[in-house]
Amino acid sequence: MDTYLLFLIIAIATVLSPGPGVVLTLTNAIRYGVSGAIGGILGIAFGTFIVAGVSATGVGVLLATSTVAFSIMKFIGAAYLIYLGIKLWRSPTAKIDVKSAAIKSRKRQFIEGLTLQLTNPKAVFFFISIFPQFVDFSSDYAGQFTLLVVTYSSLVVLIHLLYARLAKSARSWLSSDKGGRVVNRVGGGTFMCFGIGLASAGK
Repeated sequence: MDTYLLFLIIAIATVLSPGPGVVLTLTNAIRYGVSGAIGGILGIAFGTFIVAGVSATGVGVLLATSTVAFSIMKFIGAAYLIYLGIKLWRSPTAKIDVKSAAIKSRKRQFIEGLTLQLTNPKAVFFFISIFPQFVDFSSDYAGQFTLLVVTYSSLVVLIHLLYARLAKSARSWLSSDKGGRVVNRVGGGTFMCFGIGLASAGK
């Protein structure tokens, strides 16, 4: 795989780009601290791993070719994003104890991150369009595919942890009443915008 470095650059740029997953990580980090954001980050990374696997199967091809299948996944994803947005928008701005919040919220955040990624059909199409360009089908396909998937999932964890640490530096202000309202409104509004955008998107 002579093009692995190019794949690495593309993958880093893709993970760094703002999206629902990044918003979820930033929000969790601000509200619960870095440790409280780990659950969601791992959920997104695991969802990425699953989506990548799906993209290599007939299910991925089905989503890429079937308008009905795409529409179903699209609206499920859009509804979930809008739900998260409304929930965040209406959330109270009370300060949260980092340790207790992290312990209580980690499982829920993992499920949120996982669901967020699994209900995003665009992720499937990304892997379908990108992966084949970096795989030599004349040699060990499984080994190459595993390397690419593990690389991408690892980048998700590393880059999102970086986002979480950056968000933590502004946590003091953002966890105040005024800052909390900003976080809830901006984060919730962003989620809803992503949901509306996804619902109106074509293949």
